Amino acid sequence: MASFTGNALKDVYKDILHTSNSNTGISTTIKQITCGDGDNTALYLSNRNAKVQPSADSTTNTVIYDADGNALLAVDSTNDIVKAGIGQHTVNTQYHQFGVFDFSPTAGEHHALMNNSWMPEVTVYTGHVNGGAWGGTGTNPATSLTLASASHELVPALWITQGNITIDEIQYIMGSDAASTINLHIMQYDIVAGAGSTAGDLSNGVILAQTGSASDSLSPIATGDDRVSIGTLTINTADVTSGKVIIAFAEASDTDDMTINLNIKYHLR
Repeated sequence: MASFTGNALKDVYKDILHTSNSNTGISTTIKQITCGDGDNTALYLSNRNAKVQPSADSTTNTVIYDADGNALLAVDSTNDIVKAGIGQHTVNTQYHQFGVFDFSPTAGEHHALMNNSWMPEVTVYTGHVNGGAWGGTGTNPATSLTLASASHELVPALWITQGNITIDEIQYIMGSDAASTINLHIMQYDIVAGAGSTAGDLSNGVILAQTGSASDSLSPIATGDDRVSIGTLTINTADVTSGKVIIAFAEASDTDDMTINLNIKYHLR
């Protein structure tokens, strides 16, 4: 390691780190650390706190390694996330589930899946609001809902976000009691809050993810009694703001009973 020993100050002063504090040293006021020729570092210090603030963002703004050189903690100021562990996972990663168990669909209808729970019996939940499967029979689910009846069938489908999130991956696990194909959609909506006559109405629907490369290029998943179909959805829009509603839909090609488990991996932002 290099040393100042035997060197004149003029030959090493640029390598000396210090605070510009009128020769009073470290105080309660945080100061940026500079080198001897006035160049700034990303480090700020006082006798009470420390701060790291780069002059430009980086995916490896601050990194802590183990002795073998494996990154254990990394601050990514470009994407505003912090990763930790050997696998470098986002530290506030969360998981959310939608699903149905042994559900009898109507062919071609978009059925809303249950949020974060499983049905013990198929007779418990139909998802029928206003007299039917409100997701409709179009290529993609309906983008709005004016609630008139059966609000108790809508509630189990709703996931209202309580913070800004970014969706990282959506995994599906599906089976059916006979050969079928199933399209899946993850939708985002605005919802009317409160307890007024319009509370629960949905509007401004956006497709966050689906089976297939895009909402106009769907690729239904083959299911059957002889297999468990496993894969991931294509994410169109990853960022969801606080207060939005997320609903998952399944559209089957026939009436064969289906069981679906959707796992959404996301992180807070």
